[in-house]
Amino acid sequence: MKKNTLHLLVAAVSSLVCGVPSVSAKTFTESMQQGSVVKVNFRTRFEDVSEDGLKDSDALTTRSRLSYQSGAWNGFGFSAEFDDVTELTNDVDYRTAPSGDANNPGTAIIADPEGTEVNQGFISYTNFNNQVKYGRQRLILDNARFVGNVGWRQNEQTYDGVSWTNKTIRYTNFTYAYIKNVNRVFGEDNLLQGDHNHNSHVLNLSYTGFDAGKLIAYAYLLDVENPIAAKGASSDTFGLRWQSATHGMFQYNLEYAKQSDAGALGLFDAEYLLAEGTLSVSRFAFTGGYELLGSDDGSYGFATPLATLHAFQGWADKFLATPAAGLEDKYLKVGFTAVGTQFLLGYHKFDSDTGSLDYGDEIDFSVSKKIGSVVWTAKYADFAMGDVAAYKDTTKFWLMADWNF
Repeated sequence: MKKNTLHLLVAAVSSLVCGVPSVSAKTFTESMQQGSVVKVNFRTRFEDVSEDGLKDSDALTTRSRLSYQSGAWNGFGFSAEFDDVTELTNDVDYRTAPSGDANNPGTAIIADPEGTEVNQGFISYTNFNNQVKYGRQRLILDNARFVGNVGWRQNEQTYDGVSWTNKTIRYTNFTYAYIKNVNRVFGEDNLLQGDHNHNSHVLNLSYTGFDAGKLIAYAYLLDVENPIAAKGASSDTFGLRWQSATHGMFQYNLEYAKQSDAGALGLFDAEYLLAEGTLSVSRFAFTGGYELLGSDDGSYGFATPLATLHAFQGWADKFLATPAAGLEDKYLKVGFTAVGTQFLLGYHKFDSDTGSLDYGDEIDFSVSKKIGSVVWTAKYADFAMGDVAAYKDTTKFWLMADWNF
């Protein structure tokens, strides 16, 4: 049934592009040169990880990125992006993944493997209110809680497939994507945790015609074909998200989603809840929130395998996989800006959805400032273990420089 959906999409794309007049090779060549954009980015980062029971890990890496975007040719365009991640000390003495990396056993994980990859490479077609992309591409939906690019890691997560964005109806934005493969942050050399083969469909519809805010409905139908994929990687998720308007001092977000097994047996189901509010006063922003990744009676925890997980549930990344007992995250954040410098302080309290388990709590702090063309960031996370031994005390520190040319 999902393959039939892909055939329908291909037919729709064909109807959009039919009737495009032929253009000489010279015109095409000019569009590739005159309207093109080339960008270069370097991101150098030191990361230190200390986790009880494991040997401390340090990494000093640089990601070099070359991006190219062609000009338009009768609506068609081409984009390519190449990334190289290098360990500057020439000594990778840490694990880069929870599995699939047999090197340096017993060390804390820093998920920045060395390697050179095509990060993006796609053909696009834009016609009135439609845009279609075919190939390897970045895909970020809403706040990246369900579908994101994991932009924090040096090796970005991108997707192989087809995407279609339509804005024909006023105030609406509809996105559909068929995902054939996910290029994960662990790198293509990791045969277990690297690429994940998919036969997945992603649909997201937003409406901004309300004065009070934006309403979003989504369906994420994930079919992961890797035999070692975790339970819940193949799932059907349907949800609604409300983002209030940002004018005024107060802004809030509400969200609910229901997730079930993608198979016919319906082996599990779980719920997701979010309630978050932000009060902005002068240079301060105060945020409080409650996020629930529910449990199916202790047998399964709500999963978001395509999310930018580092942005949620604390920067120590203790809950990249949701515990079977589920996860409640009650958090407070304070942001402050002064002399062109951004400060952020956060606190998280983690508990289970079922079973009254105390997973622990975490304090996060970051400071960021742009000096010339370089954005400097220092960041710290401190997770303190609760009653569950699997989630041990962990501290992480980063110092990063990011500049564009």
